[in-house]
Amino acid sequence: MYSRLMAGDFQSGFCLSKISDGGGVSGSGQNDLSGFVALVGSPNCGKTTLFNWLTGSRFKTVNYPGATVDYSIGLSQSRFGPPISVMDTPGTYSLDPKSPDEWVTLNAIFRHPSLGSARLIVSVVDATQLSRQMLVTRQLLSAGFRVVTAVTMCDLLSERGEELDVEALAKVLNSPVVLIDGRLGGGISELIGKIVVELKNINHLSLIDRPSPSVPESWSAERLQTTMEETSKLSSQVIRNSIRPRAVSTAAERTRRLDAVLLHPIWGLVIFVLIMGLLFTSIFWVAKPVMDAVDFAFTFFGEHFLKLAPENLLVQFFVNGVVASAAAVFVFVPQIFILFIGIILLEDSGYLARSATLVDRPLSFLGMGGRSFVPLLSGYACAVPAMMAARTINSKRERWLTLFILPLMSCSARVPVYTLLLTFLFYGSAAWKAGVTLAGIYFVSLIVGGAAALIASRFLPKTDASFFMMELPVYRLPKASLVARQALSRTRNYAKRAGPAIFVCALLVWGATTFPAIQLKDRTERLNASYAAQVGRWIEPVFKPMGTDWRVGVGLISAFAAREVFVSSLAIVFQVTDDNNATMQDTLLKKMHDARTSDGRPLFTFASVIGLVIFFMIALQCLSTVMVSVRESGQWRFAILQLVLFNGVGYLLAVAAVQGLRSVGIS
Repeated sequence: MYSRLMAGDFQSGFCLSKISDGGGVSGSGQNDLSGFVALVGSPNCGKTTLFNWLTGSRFKTVNYPGATVDYSIGLSQSRFGPPISVMDTPGTYSLDPKSPDEWVTLNAIFRHPSLGSARLIVSVVDATQLSRQMLVTRQLLSAGFRVVTAVTMCDLLSERGEELDVEALAKVLNSPVVLIDGRLGGGISELIGKIVVELKNINHLSLIDRPSPSVPESWSAERLQTTMEETSKLSSQVIRNSIRPRAVSTAAERTRRLDAVLLHPIWGLVIFVLIMGLLFTSIFWVAKPVMDAVDFAFTFFGEHFLKLAPENLLVQFFVNGVVASAAAVFVFVPQIFILFIGIILLEDSGYLARSATLVDRPLSFLGMGGRSFVPLLSGYACAVPAMMAARTINSKRERWLTLFILPLMSCSARVPVYTLLLTFLFYGSAAWKAGVTLAGIYFVSLIVGGAAALIASRFLPKTDASFFMMELPVYRLPKASLVARQALSRTRNYAKRAGPAIFVCALLVWGATTFPAIQLKDRTERLNASYAAQVGRWIEPVFKPMGTDWRVGVGLISAFAAREVFVSSLAIVFQVTDDNNATMQDTLLKKMHDARTSDGRPLFTFASVIGLVIFFMIALQCLSTVMVSVRESGQWRFAILQLVLFNGVGYLLAVAAVQGLRSVGIS
């Protein structure tokens, strides 16, 4: 059992009373194990991996600051003994917080809104970074906590031909020390045993003698320097050369050699662009066989279900509305899955942590910094968690700029729209052409976002830059099963989020395109006499300069519920279930090719499709993003500014592109 909470929950007064189920964080028996145990340590020291081993959870964090802005609470697995409440906290470099995520850790262990302070701390430290990360351990002990130190990454220490003297470290700290193997779970049972002993020792003390931690005052620069020197000296005393040093090249040496190239100020950026370009290009050609299979499955199901009762209104709604719209969107899910796999591979290998250092300098020219990298990267999946990740930016100016441009990042919801439009443009051509164009769209979105940040930064007063420090992990080969599981989880979350919006909009669009002329047998006549046509023709003058008509306008309006709905709306409007000799995607593309405006010109042309791509690239068409923007910025004015500005600019640029192309003879 576990629960996960965001950093903002402290401000909202969130209560964790239910966490006590099955093992309890409450109780006062002499021999009980009441109280929660907090895992505390620097970013990328292995806290979440340890938490997963202890609780049986499957949380995942990546290895750069800002990736974790929440904390988790769970119960230890019964196979380890009595259940113990365990809290996984965001990474912190010291108990003198410099960023919101570090404040979350401080608040969680000292003044949790319902649980009070932690009964015991497990200080998690990386054996290869002992001299720096022991600072947090020393501060925890100084604050009055009972501490058990869990040392991770000992395999990397061994590869360097070194080993840790556990007994010597435990003697100096005057607290237990346990070695942890995060890959295989070694040392977990021993750690649980140490925790149980410490909790029982605390419970046997009188209330007066029990440790009562107090929030430490800010350490002076002199004290920090002295403590760092002491931990450095301590590290040299407890880490010694192994009797059997390895002769093979170590992970640290490989990392240094790779970093010499991948972190190069020029070639590093070139390689970064090539890697991301390959990722976005591969979305097309790798996913195509699976997309064809998904499309065939939806088509087969829709055709046979419709034959059961072709005149039944509910059957028509289900097939022509729900199945057609779902097929139009979920046929692109394999592409989103491939996108997530690529990003997770880069995360787990340790490369994306380097990307933050590569883009720190370019972002500084735009008024932001390295801490903005995580939210901007998350924006390629979804702007909602990306805006939450921006909480870690301690500079209000940089945080405002990051929140402001996040809707311009091409999120996964845009993938179905881009794919449909590019497939239409390059139908029958090699897949790599559409893939290269898609990669270009992603890079253009970065340029547009950068330009928006540069312009907006000119209207904001300059303040001190945010605090940004990062430890780079060693390069490692990602574990295939973990990558697949995480990609499936993210894709499943996407489907869960898109599903309800698709169903509701399918119901509305199908009803609007079917009624009131339900008695008409010809579906084209029924569509032209429908409510959607009546409203669409009224608003058609707005969309006509973009080279579209009311049918596309209905899709653009429905896309404000969720961008994917644009594709499903076109599938309903163009009645993709009419052709029983082709898949739904081929039918939609064919009907788009055959569609004509009221004056007989082709509806979908090179110019109009480019206009739609530009509009979707810039426009803010996600109500969830708007609501989260209000919450994260703390004001409606900020979100309304984004909504009006991005939609207005997107519309004007789309019109300019269409009219400009037509003026030079490209229709």
